[in-house]
Amino acid sequence: MAHDAISLSIADVSAFARALRREVADSAGHQIWLNRIARAAGYRNYQHLSALRRGAEAPADARLLARARRSFDAAGRFAHWPARTQMQHLCLWAVWAHLPAASLMTEREVSRRINACTVLEDAALIRRTMVETGMVTRDQAGTAYQRVERTPPSEGRALIAALRQKAPA
Repeated sequence: MAHDAISLSIADVSAFARALRREVADSAGHQIWLNRIARAAGYRNYQHLSALRRGAEAPADARLLARARRSFDAAGRFAHWPARTQMQHLCLWAVWAHLPAASLMTEREVSRRINACTVLEDAALIRRTMVETGMVTRDQAGTAYQRVERTPPSEGRALIAALRQKAPA
């Protein structure tokens, strides 16, 4: 059953975390609760949340970025499907960047574009995963695809930039 989203605005997350910790009677510390709340809201941790609240750009996680780059060949093509879901989703941002914005594409065209920027021979897996993650939409019949315009996370933007430097002219 679908339910309506309820917006919650919290003026002081620190006080909210303290009150929540008292209510739940958890032995976890204050910082742990701040991180739990931030992750529940879709952020990596409290530091990520507070950086974005101040208007600062959260820096890309260099270790995560380095691991993601190992899934690409010397020419910057997606060559290895990572085992971890988080890494798969990060690597897919590089494929997403090769799809045209605001353009309807057939399944065959999407597969052709995916194959052009990957070494993997599984465009269907990549296409399905991009639909599941909300990077690409598919119509009811499954015949028309379109890239969803959204801002990639900082690691996704850094990966796209790094791979563009590798791409042949």
